[in-house]
Amino acid sequence: MAVPSWMESLRAASKTVLVQDGKRKIHYLFEDGKEMAEEYDVKTSQLLSRKWREKNTLGGSGKWEVEVGEPTSALLGALESELIKESISNPVFMRKDTLNSFQWRIRNMPYPKDVYSVSVEKEQRCCVIQTTNKKYYKKFSIPDLDRYQLPLDTAALSFTHANNTLIITYQKPKEILAAEEQLQKELKKIKAANNGDGDCKTQ
Repeated sequence: MAVPSWMESLRAASKTVLVQDGKRKIHYLFEDGKEMAEEYDVKTSQLLSRKWREKNTLGGSGKWEVEVGEPTSALLGALESELIKESISNPVFMRKDTLNSFQWRIRNMPYPKDVYSVSVEKEQRCCVIQTTNKKYYKKFSIPDLDRYQLPLDTAALSFTHANNTLIITYQKPKEILAAEEQLQKELKKIKAANNGDGDCKTQ
């Protein structure tokens, strides 16, 4: 079965758990050397951020790639070089999930709702955003569906527009909801390091 394969890799990964500032922070080290860092709200178990890192060609640690949460460039702020700094009026694409859905927000999108079109490309395994005024076009995948090898469902996709922000929602399939619930139960059993005093690793 496809679903256990991703769950088994999560279970097999070396994990470090830290509870701090109302967040449960989990660092995964997979057998292939990849790293994943997640943050959950302690009270609601809602995913707040997920980042990935791989070894670079020289064997050192590469840069963290943000999958869920604020884009890295937004966090760098003053550290960004003035030469490569993006315009603050450019659209900002980020993923911010809820407990029951995957959700993406694109800030700085001033056009009315009827300008936007959001669709599913099942064969390419991606979603497509486009505007009738040709001002914006973007393809994006849903890595969670790829990891669980689940098909994309057009009926699960919807969008709304408010305060210059396009909000795209994809309802999580029941298979993922069940897997996430199981994972949360297992993560809560792992003893966390207290107040950042040290690491507590488990298999």
